[in-house]
Amino acid sequence: MKKMVLFLLFCFSLLFSQSGIDPDTRYHLVRMDDFGMSHSVNMAVKEVIESGLPSSVSIMFVCPWYQEAVDILKEHPEVSVGIHLTLNAEWKNYRWGPISGKDAVPGLVDEYGYFFPSRSKLFANNPKIDEIEKELRAQLDRAMNSGIKIDYMDFHMGAAVQTEETRTLAENLAEEYGLAISMYFGEKYSNDTYGANLGKKDEALVSVIEKLEPGINLQVTHVGYDTPELAAMIDMNSFGLKEMSKHREGELKSLLSEEFRAALVKNNVKSITYRDLIEMVGLEGMVRPKFDN
Repeated sequence: MKKMVLFLLFCFSLLFSQSGIDPDTRYHLVRMDDFGMSHSVNMAVKEVIESGLPSSVSIMFVCPWYQEAVDILKEHPEVSVGIHLTLNAEWKNYRWGPISGKDAVPGLVDEYGYFFPSRSKLFANNPKIDEIEKELRAQLDRAMNSGIKIDYMDFHMGAAVQTEETRTLAENLAEEYGLAISMYFGEKYSNDTYGANLGKKDEALVSVIEKLEPGINLQVTHVGYDTPELAAMIDMNSFGLKEMSKHREGELKSLLSEEFRAALVKNNVKSITYRDLIEMVGLEGMVRPKFDN
């Protein structure tokens, strides 16, 4: 394990030395997940985009509201867009299923034709790798044909990279489609604001900024408005946050806060997007990180 960690650190240090990344600069990359999940989420993401914060957004192309997300992004070509590859549908009474159709990928769906709420339930169903590939390709094709530029991919709840076989598949698809992969550029990961207590998210985000180290710092966020639409959605997983909609609105407000913007300036933090990162490093600079699935 120690040798693996040292090897990865060497790879990432080599990556930085051969790219346009300044090893002494604190870079902050905001990635907003679940774009397209609902109208409330879409409008919250739109507000952050229009606030001028350099943003990367990950769209769930399987969800009913994805087209609204696409329409928003057509008005904002400066935003770096990713596809949030999805094999789970975790919300009670609000479900989605495979683009390729339940009959084409029966191992990926429950008795109602929806994705399973968790990756453990999905893989307990022993899905075939060719069915996973078929569905991931369907999502990629929808994204690439949507009329907006797609820069990268990432993975909703980690389901698409649960096993070594599926991770290799995802990497091969990224290479085939010419996409970057989130977390393959040595990013230091944080989603501390989403889990922070209600009423404390502004402080939590400022604290994150004040503690940033030089290098690429990835802030994964989940924003939304606390509307009846979003408040009605209940996570069927035991680890899901209660009052999810309030947490998402709190995270939205933290990204829009004057305290956050002031902390970026005070701490000499450079805000970037995945498109910026790809330009600095190149797709050939990606390195597979060590993950504990």
